[in-house]
Amino acid sequence: MGLLFGIIVGLFILVFLVVAHELGHAIIARRNGVVVKEFGIGMPPRAWKKKLKNGVLLTLNWLPLGGFVSLKGEYDAADKPGDYGAATFWQKTRILFAGVVANWIVAAVLLSILAVTGIPKVLADQFTVVGDTTIINQPVMIAGLTAGHAAEKAGIKTGDTIISFAGQQVLTADRMIELSKQNKGKTIEVVYNHAGVEKSIQVTLGTGENGGYFGASLGQRDLIKSTWSAPIVGVATTAQFTWLTLTSLGDMVVNLSNGLISQLNPDAGVRQQASAELKSVSDGVAGPIGILGTIFPAAQQAGLTQLVFLTAIISLSLAVMNILPIPALDGGRWFTIVVFKLSKKKLTKEREQKIQTVGFSLLMGLTLLVTIVDVAKLF
Repeated sequence: MGLLFGIIVGLFILVFLVVAHELGHAIIARRNGVVVKEFGIGMPPRAWKKKLKNGVLLTLNWLPLGGFVSLKGEYDAADKPGDYGAATFWQKTRILFAGVVANWIVAAVLLSILAVTGIPKVLADQFTVVGDTTIINQPVMIAGLTAGHAAEKAGIKTGDTIISFAGQQVLTADRMIELSKQNKGKTIEVVYNHAGVEKSIQVTLGTGENGGYFGASLGQRDLIKSTWSAPIVGVATTAQFTWLTLTSLGDMVVNLSNGLISQLNPDAGVRQQASAELKSVSDGVAGPIGILGTIFPAAQQAGLTQLVFLTAIISLSLAVMNILPIPALDGGRWFTIVVFKLSKKKLTKEREQKIQTVGFSLLMGLTLLVTIVDVAKLF
């Protein structure tokens, strides 16, 4: 039930973020004189529809896979009044990147709210405002379990938090690892919190010969709490994470390129290093299965703070991805317009459709590949 509930929560959040993105397009399109024909929540087939006073057809659709906005004359060569194609270059630029701005604002608002209650500290140099920062120490949490090892055998679950270990209070993950080594092979008492209930069990630790001692990966995220500076912290942290996402994407592309090219090298050592680089790319990417089936359920079990934080990060990731020059995405559509404008060639409807179809096909192929990798990780 926990997994199913996590998937449902994940779908709801993804729909919310995509709808926010499409709403950005719709609002800016209308402000620039472009007619919005339909605004859909979810994807067809259609379940319900209503014509709004402003003439927009609002629809609810059966497939919970995001949303969409349909504009009049939604190709660059359209030239009738109210057509998207009839808008100026700068108007098209504002319309195309309005979704990016919407997702960025959602991330900034969520992180600003978290800054009041406590935003997870994930970077050593994470932005704070001196004089208005309180660090809240979080308990050590079970982030993952190794099958067949001590923690799983004892009935401990992912998301449980450790109170004491071998009679010692646990304040840090490093201290718990140290205690595990000191008591290897022994039967000890572990006091932990499960779903708000404190429990005590006896656990026989491993010897370390066939894996770990306790058999669990540990997580601990201190929280950074602010008061009057929360909006500043939220916006600045969003900007900091934006830059980190961009640099991480750059590193991923470099590792992927080096890994693929180096696989052709006759030197076995070089090929082994290339395999490690490709594995780092695989580990750093999550597709629909990974997000809905693993990441969201884990965050949901970790609590509301982690779930809101993950939502903000995914919203920010959507913003960053949509500025990239990938034909099927907003940045790709804008890049296509710029290329044809600079080359002084006419971007006909047929050319644009071919470019977007190829881009969409490549994107779907990449999504399928990542999904296959996600499924492989599950097994």
